[in-house]
This record gives sequence, C-alpha cells and structure tokens, in this order.
Amino acid sequence: MSPDRAAALTPEAVASLQRRTLTVVVASQVLGGAGLAAGVTVGALLAQEMLGTDRLAGVPTMLFTLGSALAAFLVGRVTQRAGRRVGLGLGFAAGGLGAVGVVAAAALDVVPLLLLSLFVYGAGTSTNLQARYAGTDLAAPDRRATAASVAMVSTTLGAVAGPNLVEPLGGVATSLGLPALAGPFLLAAVAFLAAGATLSVFLRPDPFLVAKELARTDDAAAEARGDAVDADASSRRAVPPGVVVGATVMVLTQIAMVAIMTMTPVHMRGHGHDLGDVGLVISIHVAAMFLPSLVTGVLVDKVGRIPMAVAAGVTLLLAGVTGAVAPGDSTGLLVLSLALLGLGWNFGLIAGTALIVDATTPDTRARTQGTVDVLIALAGAGGGAMSGVVMAGAGYATLALGGGVLSLLLIPVLFLTRRPSPATA
Repeated sequence: MSPDRAAALTPEAVASLQRRTLTVVVASQVLGGAGLAAGVTVGALLAQEMLGTDRLAGVPTMLFTLGSALAAFLVGRVTQRAGRRVGLGLGFAAGGLGAVGVVAAAALDVVPLLLLSLFVYGAGTSTNLQARYAGTDLAAPDRRATAASVAMVSTTLGAVAGPNLVEPLGGVATSLGLPALAGPFLLAAVAFLAAGATLSVFLRPDPFLVAKELARTDDAAAEARGDAVDADASSRRAVPPGVVVGATVMVLTQIAMVAIMTMTPVHMRGHGHDLGDVGLVISIHVAAMFLPSLVTGVLVDKVGRIPMAVAAGVTLLLAGVTGAVAPGDSTGLLVLSLALLGLGWNFGLIAGTALIVDATTPDTRARTQGTVDVLIALAGAGGGAMSGVVMAGAGYATLALGGGVLSLLLIPVLFLTRRPSPATA
C-alpha cells in the first residue's frame, strides 16, 4: 500500500481491514491446525516403527522443531520486507512439501528421507504459529492479545479433528498401499498447501505493510507538527525488556509442553492403549492449547500480561504433577494432565505474544517476532530430543514432573523484570 493510500485510511477503514484480516487468518488457521496435528500425534510413533527403538522416538519432534526454527527466521525476514502474505504463504508451502516427503519416506521405508522431510515439515508448524502475529498488525494496543487469540482459537477445529482422524486416515493410507501411520501426513500435506494458498490469494492488502505505512505516516505528521521523532531509535536500542520477558515466557512454556507431550503417545502405547486412546488424549491436549484462547486473550488484555504468565507456570506445574502420579493405564488422569499442559502453554503463548508486540514497532516487529519464534522452536527441539532420553533412563513420571518444575523458572524472571509499557505503534 502506498503512503498516500495509508494516510487516507480512516480509523473506521483500519478497523474494517482488521476484521477482513482476521477472517482470512481464521480460514488459514483452521486448515493449518489440521496439518500440525500429524507430527504431534504420530510423528514419534512413525519414528519408533521405522527406527525400531523407543530411545530415538523424540527425534521427529526435534527435527520438525529445528525445521520450524529455520522457517521462523526466514518467514520473519521475508515478512519484514514483503509482508505477511508472502512470508506466511511460502512457509505453509514448504510445510506441505515436507509432509509429502514424510509420506514418501514411509512408503519407501527410507529413514534419511523421513528425517529430512520431518525437518521441512517443521516449516508448516512454525508458520501456523506465526500467523497469530498477522492478527495483531492492525489491532489497537488494548486489543492485541484478543486479536492474537482469535487467530489461535481458529486453529482448534483442524487441530482437534486431526488426532481423532488417525484411525480413519490410517485406513485411507492402507488402502493406497501406504503404512497406516502415514495417513495423518497425507492430511497435513493438503492442509498446509491449502492454508498457504488461502493467505496468498486473500490477504490483500497486506496488514503488516499497511501497519508500516501507517506508522511512517504518523511519524511524518509528528515531524510536520514539530514533534521530535527519532526513526532509528528502535534499531539502536538494546533489546527492549518486553521482548526479553515475552521470549522467556514462551521459551520455558514451550520446553515444558513439548517434552511431556512428545512422550505421552509412546508412554500410552507402552501401557496397552490403542491409537484411538492416543488420539483422544492428544486431541484434548491440542484443544486445551487453542480453544481457551478467546477467554485467555481477554484476560491478558484486562488482567495483565505478567499475571497471566505466572498463571502459565502454575498450570504447567499442575500438569506435570498430574502426569507423574497418573497410572500408565489411566486414560482419565492422562487426559487431565495433557489438558492442563495445553492450557498452561496457551496462557504463556498469548501473554508472551502480547509482550513482544507491545515492545516493538512495525520497523522491527516482524524480524523480532521471527527471531523470538526461532528461540521457541529451538527450545521445543531441545525438549523433544531430551524427552526420549529422559523417559528411557528415568521414566515418564520423572519427565512429566521435571517439565512442570522447569516451567516455574519463569516466575522469578517475571518478578525481577519491570513490566514494559505498551508500544504506541
């Protein structure tokens, strides 16, 4: 959008564009949610089957989270230059191609292709998460968490449906001469490619580019009034405290969530649960990750970023304790543990997202968001890689309790850091 057109936008026009943006983002998130569920639900089981060992069952999570880290970096840089439409569209396309590669690897029983494809598949999971930022580009400062939550809650439909379709999709895969565990990745391929196409076609005008032009127009107007405007101040400053706090919240909650979630399907299969039970537990977990978002977003905007981040740590601790004491054959307690795990992650992600947006301006926002999501992905990769080792050496109860205790580290960080003021951009 040109500066002249941006300057001509009334507050009502910006609000209308924000509503249109959220509609497109919601559509893409419904599709993208179905894609991310494949890796969560059967990634570890597929690796266990092809590699022949439980000890390496966390490798898929490590690989697709490492892939998501690279994708987060690249999508953030592309978005800063070309806007959300191009950055998110390319990210989803890469994730779809990775899912196709996983299906091919399972069909051919080629482990190196599986590992490479899982890495590329991670681009889809990262992009699905980054799409939440598109909902905040044109949102008012006191509505940013709510806007991010609208994008996140729309992921629920696809993400919850995906795990419950494991058995039917396995039947489809088998009918095509493919291994049953490749079925969810067939869905992921279609879902990620469709999400990318939706954003590429309909996210016009690009909300991030509009936000950048609006910020420049405001700066120009301030200069014309004689107000002091330092356009390069944000690039010369040290990392804003709000970015540090927001990143800490999201990184610690990600480690705790990924570590416990990754090994739960393996733990359940080891205690005689079938794929239907696994799908039920994971679908409830994913629902708890995304479905409370509308309420969480309002709470983050009204109650505050820091109190909700503290609530995230406490909830994750409860999840870990519940998982640690749950008997291996108790579906009910595992459901409760994974539901609390998803809810704690939800609190942390929305609070952290709002802190990041508050602390940045459009001139650096997408690049900073991409960098923070790299840290989140790397944290998830570490949690996924170590989860199998910890479980093999000390058991699922130790893994679950350790993840819950780890999340409490964010509380002293929050209290030692002064809460940043919301950005005006």
